[in-house]
Amino acid sequence: MRFSYVMLPDYPVRESLETIKRADELGFYAAYAADETWHKDLWLLFAAAAERTERIRFGPNLSPVTLREPTLIAQAAATLDELTGGRAEVVISSGNFGLLAQYGIDWTTTRPLSRVREAHHVIRTFLDERSITFAGEFYRYEGLFTFAEPVQPRLPVKLGAMRGPKSFQTAGEISDGVHHALSCTREAYDYLVAHVRVGAERAGRDWRELDIGAWVVFATGPDGAAAKQAARAMIGLYASAMPAEQLRRNGVEPEALTEIVAAVGAGDLARAYELTSPELAEKLSIAGTPEECAARIERDIAPTGVNHLILAVTDTALVRAFTGLTLPGVLSAADQLELIADHLMPAFG
Repeated sequence: MRFSYVMLPDYPVRESLETIKRADELGFYAAYAADETWHKDLWLLFAAAAERTERIRFGPNLSPVTLREPTLIAQAAATLDELTGGRAEVVISSGNFGLLAQYGIDWTTTRPLSRVREAHHVIRTFLDERSITFAGEFYRYEGLFTFAEPVQPRLPVKLGAMRGPKSFQTAGEISDGVHHALSCTREAYDYLVAHVRVGAERAGRDWRELDIGAWVVFATGPDGAAAKQAARAMIGLYASAMPAEQLRRNGVEPEALTEIVAAVGAGDLARAYELTSPELAEKLSIAGTPEECAARIERDIAPTGVNHLILAVTDTALVRAFTGLTLPGVLSAADQLELIADHLMPAFG
């Protein structure tokens, strides 16, 4: 099982760089970040982190092809790959529906899966051949070329998917893997893996060779109750982006989030926290002492075929930035990475 750290790049840059450096020293597979306007620019942040690290991989998780042109994603990834000596990868999707709405884009009109499939072809071609002539439904190029060349013979391009089943099957069919965000139940991951396998086998591929990642809201520390409170504080922000089908696979009826989503939409995350019950937070996050987190992973994720844990580590600074709340007893992201390396990575690595 690989372990990666995914951040919301909202910390002071120096602090983020130190945390990434520590994740590298601890043996984490990758550092990922959201490629969204709401946050600091991940490409610049990871470029700055390149010379401070030796092994850890970097990339967007995920980059929205509705907002960022696919050839520009490929160009940035190839440049980052050179800066890091071959440690870049890309995860793409159509984008965060809430962010798209702020750009005046109705995601239901964008044909998201068809767009992502076509964008994947564009990125794969541009990375591998450094030129492209293509006339698609969404993207068109005539002799476009670049001098940005990856170091890796094949820079991984993966899909982010939440709804399914076609998105999971498409990932299994065409990409180097799939990262599935925000699910925390055995049912959800059995569903994911089953459909990734369908797509892979349809294309004559071995699904076990793909990167199948579980992106989860996560917090840990010796004070398990405090860690659970930290995860609970962020659930409204994240869960508001979950499709109804995915919520149900996690044991949550969409109606249970109506008031929470309204509070998030109004920018009142403190109110969203109040409305999020501990029971709801438990369903949609992995949090507690390291022993509690290990037991949850052992029960709900490890048996499914998922081979990559992508931990959205939640700490006091992040909670305070988004909600204004100060939660005592919650460890910093760097300290939580230490516990993950000491307790979880040996158990599942």
